[in-house]
Amino acid sequence: MENTGGAHGHQPILEAAGAGSTRFTPEVMHAAATLYYLKEATQAQVAQQLGISRATVSRVLSEARRTGIVRIEVIDPATRRASEVEERLCEALGLARVYVARGFHPSLTGAALAARLGEALTEIGLKAGDVLLVSSGRTVWEVSQEALPSFPGVVVTPTVGGQDEPEAWYQTNEITRMFAEQLDGRPVFLYAPAQPGADLHRLLLQDPSTRRVLDLWSQARVAVLGIGAPPLTRESLPGYVPRDAPWLREAAGDICTRFFDEDGRPLPYPEEFLIATTYEVLQAIPHTIAMAVGPTKVPSIIAGARAGWFDTLITDEDTAVRMLDRLG
Repeated sequence: MENTGGAHGHQPILEAAGAGSTRFTPEVMHAAATLYYLKEATQAQVAQQLGISRATVSRVLSEARRTGIVRIEVIDPATRRASEVEERLCEALGLARVYVARGFHPSLTGAALAARLGEALTEIGLKAGDVLLVSSGRTVWEVSQEALPSFPGVVVTPTVGGQDEPEAWYQTNEITRMFAEQLDGRPVFLYAPAQPGADLHRLLLQDPSTRRVLDLWSQARVAVLGIGAPPLTRESLPGYVPRDAPWLREAAGDICTRFFDEDGRPLPYPEEFLIATTYEVLQAIPHTIAMAVGPTKVPSIIAGARAGWFDTLITDEDTAVRMLDRLG
């Protein structure tokens, strides 16, 4: 029979736990676990300290794990590496937060980034009535098709007007609708082209539905933004962008059709009639989350982060490592 008094005056180690079964007391499980896991004693030394058999020590430790007194965490090396990359990149870019989606197949980009975006939005703690802005762009469009946490009552609206292009990632109202659906939120659409003519621009600014969206921009709590690669590396651009403009060759990227150079400085785009959020509007939003992946986006991300176009970045591990290499 097991020693219940202890050779050294210890309290009983067993307590009744039902017919035909016994449990070790929490005090003894804690003492054994402290000696074995924290003080690195052997099981034989634990047995001697507690006045019990070595076989009983093994059962005590097993019970301590089962009841939650001991919790063992196994860390995936890839997860640890991604966490270290996040910390280094966050410091190097001067951002509030970086989320790295570790190794995945390119066909799963949307799902991998959506999982990290879900974490970011959950940490922010969106509430009913909060306004979330979404931009156009291929990455944002891919994420809009994936599952996201539920934030009922969140208002979702675009950052830029419609664009007369065939690709799905230029359809701002459709991206807004899909984001609202994934978040269990409420979409508010912008029925205006991104760059109307002067006369139409004046009329649109007087239109109540357009004014409503512009007012929501100033109330936004979060913006989810795509980052455009340097224009000269891209396969497609919105049709209204002046492709032959000399300044376009200096562009490192764009956010909401606001182009910037390699230092993040806004370029002199002829934007007097552009219906899109401005740099000043984005700066006033408490949480601006940029999503971008791929080697061509590296200079765009670095320039945008340094200039303060966004404060949070979601990317993949390969892009993150390339940025760190570029930053030295």
